[in-house]
Amino acid sequence: MADPVRDASPDKWYEEAIAVYGAALDRLARVYEANADQRRDLLQEIDVALWRSFEHFAQRCSLRTWVYQVAHNTATSYVRRRRTHAGLVSLEDIETMPVRQEDRLAVDRRTALEHLLRLIQRLKPLDRQVILSYLEGMDAASIGEITGISPGNVAMKIHRIKNILAHRCQRGGKHGG
Repeated sequence: MADPVRDASPDKWYEEAIAVYGAALDRLARVYEANADQRRDLLQEIDVALWRSFEHFAQRCSLRTWVYQVAHNTATSYVRRRRTHAGLVSLEDIETMPVRQEDRLAVDRRTALEHLLRLIQRLKPLDRQVILSYLEGMDAASIGEITGISPGNVAMKIHRIKNILAHRCQRGGKHGG
């Protein structure tokens, strides 16, 4: 769907954003918040932040970029308010994390997806934002525009995160060979 016309009202921008990106925002919230009740709260915060943000939308970027910037910033702030940084790990530390029994090798697609989401949820907000945007089909330049890091750095982060997640998923969450 094309971006609305330049003179659209903030309400029209919001309606367009929700119509086009609502499902993606649901997926984004699922990655940021595992608890269903808290996920609903997060989605509500994202909706409010988006609605308010369109007062300042000057079309200096695409609607898609704007929506993802607002959503990721809101989700990151939400997570920071709800959790201490103790539960978040760096890319280097994720490989050495102890693994719970239920995280062992997935026996079906649903279990594998849940395992992958749990790993992504444990990433620091910037790494989580990069991989989620990548999984939503964004290229490095678009992700860089959203995150404020260079496309080359985005590509490197995507490569590292994919390798680490693939390694962890292939081993069922086990570390080592």
